[in-house]
Amino acid sequence: MMLTQVADVRFPTRWACFRLLAFEALHVNEKTGKEQIETALALVLGDLHSFPPLVRIHSQCTTGEVFHSLRCDCHDQLHLALRVAADEGAGLVLYEQQEGRGIGLTEKLRAYELQDRGLDTVEANLRLGHPVDSRDYAVPIEILHFLGIRSIRLMSNNPEKVNAVQNSGIQIAERIGADVPGTPYSSHYVATKRKKLGHLTNSSASPLRLETDSIHGELLSDARANVTGPELGICADFRGDPWQMS
Repeated sequence: MMLTQVADVRFPTRWACFRLLAFEALHVNEKTGKEQIETALALVLGDLHSFPPLVRIHSQCTTGEVFHSLRCDCHDQLHLALRVAADEGAGLVLYEQQEGRGIGLTEKLRAYELQDRGLDTVEANLRLGHPVDSRDYAVPIEILHFLGIRSIRLMSNNPEKVNAVQNSGIQIAERIGADVPGTPYSSHYVATKRKKLGHLTNSSASPLRLETDSIHGELLSDARANVTGPELGICADFRGDPWQMS
């Protein structure tokens, strides 16, 4: 795989000021066999090396994260990871370009149309001729290696992510559940992930679980969040030298 870092910027959010690294990678998807250029982002906060950091590997979801769709839990899981990282003062969110479990936005909407007719998320993908899940996690794992991270606390309910990280030689010191409150619109989708894709829950993850009262990090004040340009002192502590390939 050819992984290239293409940007490194200060990135203030409502929870904390992250360091945002952008990557491009040319690789062959192990599930589809297709060679593709994939873009991925790394939101870095604090010290990632003194102890196993919180890490969330998160797939792009335009419908959930941009339009706040209630059909899935993606938006809330992303915000959960950012909040917990801010609360702990350190963490890493790896945001990968694999919309709709790897089939892309348009095909995901076609799958939604089939779900409106009674199919579940797995059946819809198969009806359209796609794998149940086209994602591989080679790029985010390569970024972990690039950043020199050898042990993590992985926030995920997805056993495929757990296996991919472990098979790469990176130790999972702890699995933290990514359960978020559901809605009437997402309940069937979440249940299907658990039943057909083997997704885990906090209750099955004991003792590796995160209690719900610890997920709400303190938000940046409006005065600090609105500072821009050279006066953005709140980000200064998270800006270091560019990462170098080892």
